[in-house]
Amino acid sequence: MSKNVIHSTSTTTPNTANGNTHDNVEVDVPIVNRIVERLRSVVGDAEKIALHEPNLGDLEREYVDDCVSSGWVSSVGSYVDRFEEQLARYTGASFAVATVNGTSALHIALLLAGVGENDEVICPSLSFVATANAIHYCHAVPHFVDIDARTLGLDAEKLSSHLAEIGRVEGGQLINRITGRRIAAIVPMHALGHSVDLQALQQTAELFGLPIVEDAAESLGSFYDGKHTGTFGLVGALSFNGNKIITTGGGGAILTNDADLARRAKHLTTTAKQTHRWRYFHDEAGFNYRMPNLNAALGCAQLERFEDIRERKQRLASRYRQCFQDCPDASFVDPWPAGQSNYWLNAIELTRSNRPIRDSLLDACNASGMMARPLWELLSDLPMYRHCPSGDLDCGRDAVAKTLCLPSSAGLG
Repeated sequence: MSKNVIHSTSTTTPNTANGNTHDNVEVDVPIVNRIVERLRSVVGDAEKIALHEPNLGDLEREYVDDCVSSGWVSSVGSYVDRFEEQLARYTGASFAVATVNGTSALHIALLLAGVGENDEVICPSLSFVATANAIHYCHAVPHFVDIDARTLGLDAEKLSSHLAEIGRVEGGQLINRITGRRIAAIVPMHALGHSVDLQALQQTAELFGLPIVEDAAESLGSFYDGKHTGTFGLVGALSFNGNKIITTGGGGAILTNDADLARRAKHLTTTAKQTHRWRYFHDEAGFNYRMPNLNAALGCAQLERFEDIRERKQRLASRYRQCFQDCPDASFVDPWPAGQSNYWLNAIELTRSNRPIRDSLLDACNASGMMARPLWELLSDLPMYRHCPSGDLDCGRDAVAKTLCLPSSAGLG
């Protein structure tokens, strides 16, 4: 019998939905054991298996060494320009502006879209906290909407109904008639690398006159109907954190097809300093958000190797899919037909919504050295965002209770 199997027929675990502990709930241990055995059949018996570790090689070392030798390691250097050009070419965006991380990219993207103090910004309640934090940095208010079970991203149909119910148009602007605040933008997030239904979302955005700012932090290498995510809205934001499909250590980028917005993005991210050979003059309060050349050197090498990394991820996803195709307890989370995913994080969905079983699985996997994690807690349940407006969030709550993210490093593929 596997060393990962729980040697009892039942156990109890606290029900911690919404952060509250309730009476102990009995867990079906055979389900936990069966799923753990299937996971081990894919990832092997190594004692420590990371959730998602970077895939680095000789080319990365060569470029970083070259950058160090040049002495140009900060926010000015040839690798930054090169990385931005490579990103724009790969994604099909007209312009890419590299930043220190994905959150800063999203912050600037929201400012470019005109989000200001006391505005409301539509975003999914099921997302990483950076989505709401970037809105907060604009002194704006997140307005949470439910997800579509097919995509794990914003549900355009629910959003349309919600805006029709709570919105009114005043002076060409959409106003939340309950709070009196302007609704300024829509921020979809492509969860786990799976694209949202962008066509439906664009139709909703046009109907209500709202710009789309794509949080594409997890979806480099993901496409919707053949077009790269992050390029459908007015602006998009990517992330290259250490756990993303490619990494610059820390880093992000703003994507846009608008030349004026691209110029403004570069200006804002370089402390709003006017270009001059020696003078230091800043014409507004900008941000020190530009990506260092050292990080960009790593990114250039990663992008040159990206297709190999992406293919490895697809092979691993195929193995997970095959492993769970006849499983009565869980199914593999695939992108919906119009989306082509990078499979940044592979995931399974329990047959029924059951947080105690989910948590027991997470305990069993991590205790054995096989890292797994849940989706995020709903942002609307976090203490700093509980007061924010929201619609019905039933689908997101259900997804949280039954979804597990699995070891997804490219090396496993």
